[in-house]
This record gives sequence, C-alpha cells and structure tokens, in this order.
Amino acid sequence: MSTWMEIEEIAKQWTIEAGERIKEALKNPIKVESKSNVNDLVTEVDKATEQFFYQNIKKTFPDHGFLGEEGVSEDGDINTLEGTVWIIDPIDGTMNFVHQKYNFAISVAVYHNGVGQIGLVYDVMSDELFSARKDHGAYLNGVELAPVRERALAESIIAVNSKWLVENKHPYQNPLSALVRDVRSIRSYGAAAIEIAYVAADRLDGYISVKLSPWDYAAGLVLLHEVGCKASSFTGDPLTLLDAESVIVGKPQLHKEMVSTYLGEEV
Repeated sequence: MSTWMEIEEIAKQWTIEAGERIKEALKNPIKVESKSNVNDLVTEVDKATEQFFYQNIKKTFPDHGFLGEEGVSEDGDINTLEGTVWIIDPIDGTMNFVHQKYNFAISVAVYHNGVGQIGLVYDVMSDELFSARKDHGAYLNGVELAPVRERALAESIIAVNSKWLVENKHPYQNPLSALVRDVRSIRSYGAAAIEIAYVAADRLDGYISVKLSPWDYAAGLVLLHEVGCKASSFTGDPLTLLDAESVIVGKPQLHKEMVSTYLGEEV
C-alpha cells in the first residue's frame, strides 16, 4: 500500500505532466462548448485532461474513487467520500483559459473517509504549484508557505466576483455589498482554486463565492488547513464536499467576522 507521501509525489508528477499537455494544446485552436448556460464553458482540453487523470488513477490505484467536473468516470456519480477519493478539476477557470489563456489551474485533491489528505493547485501558465499534505505543511514550488498574517477587516483584500454584487438572484446581495464597502479592496481572478490558494499563501485575506462545486475548493481546503485558515458555508457550517455550496474563506479572525457580522450566524 502506498503512503500518502508517495501518493502526493505521484499526483504532483501527473499534475505537472497534465499542465504540459495543456500548454501544448494551447498552440492550436480550442473547441469550446456550453454546459448549463452560455457562460458555463467546457473545452475538449478540460475533458482530455480529466480523462488523463482518471486513466492514471484507475491504472495505479484501482480501488480509489474519482469525482471530476466533466464526468468522465465510468463508475457513475459518487455520493459518498468513504474510502479514498480523488476530486479533480482539470481546468479551474475555463473562461480565463478560453479568453485569456492565463489565470487557470489544475486542482487535485485526495480525500480519505472525508478527510483531506493531499491538495494540489497548479497555476499552469505561472508555473506555480501550491501543495499540501495533511499535517505536513503547505508549500509553493517546494518552499514552505510562511504563516499567514491577520489583518483588520478594513485593511483586508478579499476576492469576490463583482457580479454577485449587482445580480439580484440571491439573498446575499446586500450583505456582500456591505462587506465590500468595509474592506480595503476586492479582487477577482476568475478561478476559485487560485483564489483560495492565494489566501493560503497570504496574497489575499479572504475569498467568497455564492456557489461552488466540490472540485472547485477540495484541494484548497487542504492548503487552508495546513496554514490555519478557515473555510465554511456562509452560515459557518462545514462544507460537505458533495454538493454545490456558498463558500467563505479567510484568516481565522477575518473569517469569523465576515460570517458573524455580514453573512451568517455566530461561529
């Protein structure tokens, strides 16, 4: 049986190789399709990258489960995190991939009985690999991340999609607008995995999204755990990793303040 350290090293090798395949694919025209709506994009590269991971995982670890965004798994939908499960987003930030050819990431997480063991977020074009193994710290390209620094809310920079502030489709429009008013500034990179990794790396103080799927944040949760940051639903409840959820991420005190003062209940 492989150790978690061995599995992490194998996962890193696959991730770097997948990144090289994506860079090569960008040299040619990319076929783009829509999924649930016109802005929910998928490309042949997304599907090919997920297939690359699925085939490697099933060949190397046939008893491991697989949960991916593009549904290439032949095992059907997973509704449990029992055993060892890989959670893959082959290209997080597909809109950036299509429009900018930048600011997109491969997100790879390995969970065992619901507990995150390995988290990798690879910003392909910047060649930045954020990695973490449970209880062994978080790293950027092999260099351990420094402890995050708490900042007052008024001095904090958070990432949030500004469309959530103007679209009257959810009950959080006003609370989010109030929070954005009170922080120092906001950013939006268009890739949840990168934005969560940036919180772990102290490049951002917080990150908020009204609706994310498990593969968007599964790897990031492992990174956050290793640096002492927090992630939850808007009401402060733990994330289930099996359903789409509203997600709030931050340094411990900032996370508590954002949830209790603006978005949810006391935590």
